[in-house]
Amino acid sequence: MTAADPLAPAPAAPAPLTPAEAARLTRRITLMSVGVALVLVALKAGAWAMSGSVAVLASLADSAIDLVASLTTLFAVRYAATPPDAEHRFGHGKAEAFAALMQAGLVFASAALVGREAIGRLISPEPMAAGGWAMGVMAVSILLTSGLVYAQTQVLKKARSVAVTGDRAHYLSDLGSNLAALIGVAGAFLLGIVWLDAAAGLVVCLLLLWAAIGVLREAADQLMDHELPPQDRAEIVALVLKDPQVSDVHQLRTRASGPYVHIQMHLDLDPALTLEAAHGIILEAEQRLLARYPAADILIHADPRGRAGPHAGAFSGRHDAADRPLEGS
Repeated sequence: MTAADPLAPAPAAPAPLTPAEAARLTRRITLMSVGVALVLVALKAGAWAMSGSVAVLASLADSAIDLVASLTTLFAVRYAATPPDAEHRFGHGKAEAFAALMQAGLVFASAALVGREAIGRLISPEPMAAGGWAMGVMAVSILLTSGLVYAQTQVLKKARSVAVTGDRAHYLSDLGSNLAALIGVAGAFLLGIVWLDAAAGLVVCLLLLWAAIGVLREAADQLMDHELPPQDRAEIVALVLKDPQVSDVHQLRTRASGPYVHIQMHLDLDPALTLEAAHGIILEAEQRLLARYPAADILIHADPRGRAGPHAGAFSGRHDAADRPLEGS
């Protein structure tokens, strides 16, 4: 085995996906999510019917909610990828955020139902039947869910999707709930610790609440037009300033909308440039941005350096607070 050459060039980063490629990838992973959810619901329903375990019931409720959420995600990512039309000039990307918002609400409801059942069983414990079958089902559920979460993680490294992110959050909580259910069933069936089953149900309830809060926060960010992360904003500025003819970038505004990002900014250019020359500089800046963000909608306004007057509009302040975090980047 030979040592790696420290002077060798680093491997090239994978090329960003086009909107069509990202849409294909998210559709494929959501179909996989629906398939896994169907299998898990069927397995857990059978295990609960045979064992009466509240931990398995909690995990079944979680998987049933995941099935509804995955179906919602499937339709949301398809609709979000449709191109802009006469009534939706900014596209349909926020359909993903609405789907994630609904997912969060469903998970909150599921957590409440599971918590109530678990507390009832803690007060009035009941013996468990067919615990071996229930344990086997939970073990299979852990394997299937782990595979799906891994696949979703790989997709999210390549394509932005708040709906898939929300779906992945559900299945991450599933991993915890399946493990808690397995421990609860094993303790109640093998060791005779009946209350451990209900305690595992309460743990699942808390995991569901935590996952719902995370999904709700991310969906709200998109619906409220939250700015892209600081590192993305800094990268956008750096890409535009690669052209020495651009002396400054200000009034940068960004937001995500499903698989798309929207970018607006003002550039300071030499006032002696012709309109055609300024237009060419802007087009080249757009191409640099699109190479990094293929699913971007970009709007750039040119200002004559040193001669630009104040702009009108509700958000027209040149040195507004939104620009200040970039000054040190």
